[in-house]
Amino acid sequence: MAHTVARAIVLLATSMAFGETPQTRVERLEDLIREALRANPEVHMAERLYQAASQRPSREAALPDPKLAVGYQGVGRPYPLAGIGAEPMANLGFMYTQEFPAPGKRRLRAAIAYQDSQAILQEYLGARLRLISQLKQAYYQLSYTWAASGVLERNRRLLEQILEVSQARYGAGLVPQQDVLKAQTELTLLEARHEEILARRRLHEAELRQLLARPARSPLGQPQPLRDPENLPPVSRLLEAAARNSPLLAGRESAIAGAELALNLARKDFYPDWALSGGYFNMGRMGSMYMFRAEFTLPLFAARKQRPGVGEAYQRLIAERRRYEAEALQLRLRIEQEYLAADRSARLARIYSAAAIPQAQLTLESSLASYQTGAVNMLTVLSNFASVLDYELGYWNEVVSYYSAVSRLEELTGEVLLK
Repeated sequence: MAHTVARAIVLLATSMAFGETPQTRVERLEDLIREALRANPEVHMAERLYQAASQRPSREAALPDPKLAVGYQGVGRPYPLAGIGAEPMANLGFMYTQEFPAPGKRRLRAAIAYQDSQAILQEYLGARLRLISQLKQAYYQLSYTWAASGVLERNRRLLEQILEVSQARYGAGLVPQQDVLKAQTELTLLEARHEEILARRRLHEAELRQLLARPARSPLGQPQPLRDPENLPPVSRLLEAAARNSPLLAGRESAIAGAELALNLARKDFYPDWALSGGYFNMGRMGSMYMFRAEFTLPLFAARKQRPGVGEAYQRLIAERRRYEAEALQLRLRIEQEYLAADRSARLARIYSAAAIPQAQLTLESSLASYQTGAVNMLTVLSNFASVLDYELGYWNEVVSYYSAVSRLEELTGEVLLK
């Protein structure tokens, strides 16, 4: 009979599903992601920087603005028209000048600007991935607080049932008063843990509001419950996805392409730029004067200017290639680390759900039945109760660790791993 009562107590306390609060609005993760991408100022800033950078190629491809010079020469006196028509040096006119960079320079400058804009585009895409990852992690942490709160609430009811049993046995003179006091102390500690979970919930709610650009203290619904961890694709596939999709690597590739173009541009500096000028000058009663002039830059100091410029551009190109290699290695390490973390949490969560929690519940059930017959003391019951509580919280902790690691993997690989 005692065993049946104990089993009923345990089943009653563990029967309610997580998040069973019909009055609370449920926040869907996909809806929050869309809202964040629309409202987050960091993403908007990155997008505007890309739009600004995308204007540069056209500017770099254009010719330099022409120059128009208007002036006069006075003879005998410094004021306009002095001596015009009488002195051959006196005139009033204008000069028009157009500069022309060496052939290929404008094309190279436009191509460099384009590669720069592509690098900034990748920064924008990286900002989107980073925002989604941060939002998911905050969402999963918030979901953990709801799950943990549900676990604590269920176990509080179980502990209240244990307290009632101890009070009944104490009233019958079968156990000392310390059994009742121990159960009451455990109940107080459980309430303290619940308050800690509620404080964590408020913290993660504030984090979500910040990412969503919502006003402080605005209402935020309950997250969807987390599912059991799923199997991830092999780490080799994640590394291939990162090579295809990673904004970090794509941005570095654009930087390398830009550095190669800059090296070619530096070599073009050995070729002279040139300018054409034409002018008309009014001489009064004397015949009008016309002028045409061609100017060229002479790279006479190439040993101290152009050649070091080529060397600088070459070293920058090598540096960009080494930076790509270093960041690719670092990215691979981070992917492997997050993959191992996700795999570890998934395995531990399965151990908790398949073995540790059911075994601990059976042990608690058995010890509670034995306590009702006087075979074990209250300390054994509370120890088994603590094991059930710790294993249930441990399960949810590993679940949220798994989902957080997966969200970081999605940021690193640029690929959605969980639907």
